[in-house]
Amino acid sequence: MHNIDVLKISQHKINLLDLNRQDLYLFLASLGAKKFSTEQIMNWIYNHYCNDFDKMLNISKKIRTKLQERSYIFASQFIEERTSCDGTIKWITLIDHQKIETVYIPERKRSTLCVSSQIGCALKCDFCATGKQGFNRNLKVSEIIAQIWQANKKLKQKNITNSIRNIVFMGMGEPLLNLNNVVSALKIILDEHGFGLSKRRITLSTSGIVPALNKLSKMIDVCLAISLHASNDSTRDILMPINKKYNIASLLSSVLKYLKYSNANRGGVTIEYVMLKGINDSNKNAEQLANLLNNIPSKINLIPWNSFLGSPFVCSDAKRINIFAEILRNKGFTTVIRKNRGQDINAACGQLTGKIINRFKSLS
Repeated sequence: MHNIDVLKISQHKINLLDLNRQDLYLFLASLGAKKFSTEQIMNWIYNHYCNDFDKMLNISKKIRTKLQERSYIFASQFIEERTSCDGTIKWITLIDHQKIETVYIPERKRSTLCVSSQIGCALKCDFCATGKQGFNRNLKVSEIIAQIWQANKKLKQKNITNSIRNIVFMGMGEPLLNLNNVVSALKIILDEHGFGLSKRRITLSTSGIVPALNKLSKMIDVCLAISLHASNDSTRDILMPINKKYNIASLLSSVLKYLKYSNANRGGVTIEYVMLKGINDSNKNAEQLANLLNNIPSKINLIPWNSFLGSPFVCSDAKRINIFAEILRNKGFTTVIRKNRGQDINAACGQLTGKIINRFKSLS
């Protein structure tokens, strides 16, 4: 089924990729299916990548007929791809004439898939290309899940055995502004009959939507990453307008509440901090950051800023980043300088825009 075909049937049928296990169970019960059919169908979808009910031979013919009448299985397809010199792959999906990007980052022992949760982003962070393009809409559960579904299929077709063991919600959009759909997708990712990943292999990155973060702790448990990027409110107000609504103190208070209920974050929350020359990278900034995080179990991820067209920022030089990191380490913080991946294909942190470049290889 192609992207265009789904428009003909979506108004009258349910896409099963929109349903987590509980939702699927309720839907199947309405068709008269046995309870164990839920696990059987999930296995067909997420382990065999099957979207044809006729091939699900352990499901009764009666139920398969009802499924065909009331539902379908559709994963939005990648229409473009580009491969970096470092092995990173960026895929583009076209949804409602809008473009989203998904990034596969290979590692020696395990690989990571960076997924998007929105088309564009409403937060308008100054240093991020996605924020500069504006916001279009939230992704449906099926559109989030499709990124993983299609990525796994593509890797199998390429005979790439380094399978996806980590999933990070660090692509386009703010996940907590699409809370319900993201949580439902996370349930499928965690489910043993879904993608079956451990909660410690899934990271949700947020800029700090405090009310949604407070709700998240009661809904699901995954690793948390906080896009902090400043050591004081005055700087963060400029870089990240959301800080004017939810300042650093309120955000970190919410993080502490989340950690209280979380088993996934035993090593502490990840603090993401983009390094901007002359903006947030001084020794004083490092000292301020250490003071802010004094009571927050955390590890700090320093991110060399990735440039994009039209931005006035400059990345801190390597010496300055190393000094900044050393100050934090001397304060007792586990501090890592992120190795940027996929810069040559605009797939690195902060570069995702959904723009299709003519040099991309067509998958059609």
